[in-house]
Amino acid sequence: MGTPEFAVPSLERLLADGHQVLAVVTQPDRPAGRGQRLSSPPVKRLAQGFGLPFYQPEEIREEAFYRILKDLDLEAIVVVAYGKFLPPEVLEIPKYGCFNVHASLLPKYRGAAPINWAIINGEPQTGITIMEITEQMDRGPILLQRTEGILSTDTAGSLERRLAVLGAEALSEALTLVADGKAPRRSQDEGQASYAPKLKKEDGLILWDQGARAIHNRVRGLSPWPSAYTFFQGLLVKVLESQVLREEGSVGRPGTIIEALKGQGLTVATGAGLLLLKRLQPENRRAMEALEFSRGYGVGPDRSFSSKRNG
Repeated sequence: MGTPEFAVPSLERLLADGHQVLAVVTQPDRPAGRGQRLSSPPVKRLAQGFGLPFYQPEEIREEAFYRILKDLDLEAIVVVAYGKFLPPEVLEIPKYGCFNVHASLLPKYRGAAPINWAIINGEPQTGITIMEITEQMDRGPILLQRTEGILSTDTAGSLERRLAVLGAEALSEALTLVADGKAPRRSQDEGQASYAPKLKKEDGLILWDQGARAIHNRVRGLSPWPSAYTFFQGLLVKVLESQVLREEGSVGRPGTIIEALKGQGLTVATGAGLLLLKRLQPENRRAMEALEFSRGYGVGPDRSFSSKRNG
């Protein structure tokens, strides 16, 4: 059971390891892009390529779909970024259990967006947890974990690609342990739990009174989607790429454009330090270099970015 690109390596690894994949379950096709054409999830496309039977129920509790799962005589269900909770009656179907590939070192960053929030919060490392699924979200016993460092240059996109591969490797090892009856099931320490809720648009809003490092981490953590953003003279502007020039000191009112650096971008004052904006995307326009934006939108010294559209 999986939906986005993150889940693809795990399905590929299941097949490469010789497991009999009796069914692939993924989210229904959804409208995507400017044309809002129906788009198939990456996991569905992979399943079609291998000729695997696949299902796209709107609701996993559908009686007809439940009967399909029940009749498959499953040994295990693997869930990788599927996007829906499994009800108790589904958890009880497979012989050995239901197992999840989660992109954090549980109990840290339970929830829908662990990769994004780990970067936003400036974590030096994260990882993969293979856990047995229970009725409580991301609280099941841990089978194994693998650690992955977060690079200073990482975005959510680049880190997600590495973790997808690591997750597939960890899943392969965990299922071997399960099949051999050697899989440990370690309880999570509730005292260490933290959460990574589903991203909302407002999570991308840049607050310029924060420090340059914190703002830069937000830009990285929300790249490539949904993107950090600010406002310039009432225009919403996505910040696609940034760089910390200085982490301490005050060089002006937060949000103030200090100067345009030739071949680099726009330097902006923050609550602590100086941030270089390198790539921007104005509302309803294409992405562009920050210096191109400055020429096209009349940006100059002492103009400001704001955390409010009418600020």
